[in-house]
Amino acid sequence: MIDLLAIEKNVMNVCLEVGDFIHREGSLFDRSRIEQKEGFNNLVSYVDKESEKKLVGGLSKILPGSGFIGEEGTNIEGTSGYRWIIDPLDGTTNFTHGLPIFAISIGLALKEKIVLGIVYEVNKKEMFHTVEGSPAYLNDKEIHVSSISTLQESLLATGFPYYEFDKMEAYLKIIKNFLQQSHGVRRLGSAATDLAYVACGRFEGFFEYNLNAWDVAAGAFLVQQAGGIVTDFSGGKNFVFGGELIAGCSIQSKMLEVIRKEWDN
Repeated sequence: MIDLLAIEKNVMNVCLEVGDFIHREGSLFDRSRIEQKEGFNNLVSYVDKESEKKLVGGLSKILPGSGFIGEEGTNIEGTSGYRWIIDPLDGTTNFTHGLPIFAISIGLALKEKIVLGIVYEVNKKEMFHTVEGSPAYLNDKEIHVSSISTLQESLLATGFPYYEFDKMEAYLKIIKNFLQQSHGVRRLGSAATDLAYVACGRFEGFFEYNLNAWDVAAGAFLVQQAGGIVTDFSGGKNFVFGGELIAGCSIQSKMLEVIRKEWDN
């Protein structure tokens, strides 16, 4: 058995180092160095790529033999049964436009089960972290999902897709429904940050589709460890690799009802 708490501490130190690099580069960022990945509006920068290299190097030392799934192309099978699921810079579009909402997201899976989740919001220097069998924390303070129990009192978050626009009409109907029934819907541009904010009670819920495992592996685990509920749009458990996710406090079931009504039609 590995010592998850010791690994968590070491991973947080790696996040701090890479976060400092991202922050420094952000102050000097040259937008002419933005690249377009496959797909419309799917941006990447040299900062994303270099950050992933730094994370892979640091995490490989912490847990030798582990595999990797990384947004910027790192795909290593590994030999230990453990696999890191990482987004070196979640919120690249924000970063490239100088908007201060972006994060490092690191999940650790044993086979298909997430056992560690860390989201480091670089600008506010907020470290959201948890391991299996432990509470969720923001820096060193234990966090919990919101105690709000009605959709009408809730503040929700979402993201907008940059492909599969054939689903857009149904999605806009869902957003309209939530706008009419809640305190509002926010779009921050970083799914990892959205989920961390659900975990600490800033948002009551978050929903999005066209997601990747590296966007949500850490954040979804944080929500669960903080007492929240996470499902896919069908109410099932395929939310890390299934591309769609609903996370929330006790109002999650009400969100699921609204989403299924439009999404299944």
